[in-house]
Amino acid sequence: RAKYIAETFFDEARQVTNVRNMAGFTGSYQGMPVSVMGTGMGVPSASIYITELIRFYEVKRLIRVGSTGAIPDEVGLRDVVIAIGASTDSGVNRARYNGMDYSPTADFSLLEAAVNAARAQGATFHVGNVHTSDSFYGPDPEKMFAAWERMGVLAVEMETAGLYAIAAEERVKALSILTVSDHIKQQTETTSDERERTFNDMVEIALTALKSEAAS
Repeated sequence: RAKYIAETFFDEARQVTNVRNMAGFTGSYQGMPVSVMGTGMGVPSASIYITELIRFYEVKRLIRVGSTGAIPDEVGLRDVVIAIGASTDSGVNRARYNGMDYSPTADFSLLEAAVNAARAQGATFHVGNVHTSDSFYGPDPEKMFAAWERMGVLAVEMETAGLYAIAAEERVKALSILTVSDHIKQQTETTSDERERTFNDMVEIALTALKSEAAS
């Protein structure tokens, strides 16, 4: 995805890293310097790249773009989910917060810019809580999904809670924008072609939000 984003949306894109096959690219979007790279799957993997981008490369604004599984019926395939906050079953944030529960949330300025961009684009989008899971294949999925839906969780993915907590600790801005690739309860999923088209919508929202927030 990093390679696709760079080649599709960036001007003067160039690859700057491929360590452990985790490709990273930099370039510009409508005159704004911007970079993109993979993070792997899950909070532990993503946390490594997020932390190093902040501490070693002084990145100040991070937006995760990726796929997610929808939970309630009102969130449909190909919809965009903009995450206000991220619940989690991961122990990483508790360790960071001295054993207590920590509720990681998005940066408001990036969130507001993304919502405005989604509205202007005419995208079908939802704003709310997501669940970041450490388990791709959970032991009791029906019970888990029912509990999450009861609490108003829109979708499940694997990185956002880690991103938001690190951003809070490091005092930088972060946001997660997701595309619904499958619906967990309805057991439906998008085709590869559909994912590509809706993926573009999500990336355009992210890039527009970054540009708008930077100018504010």
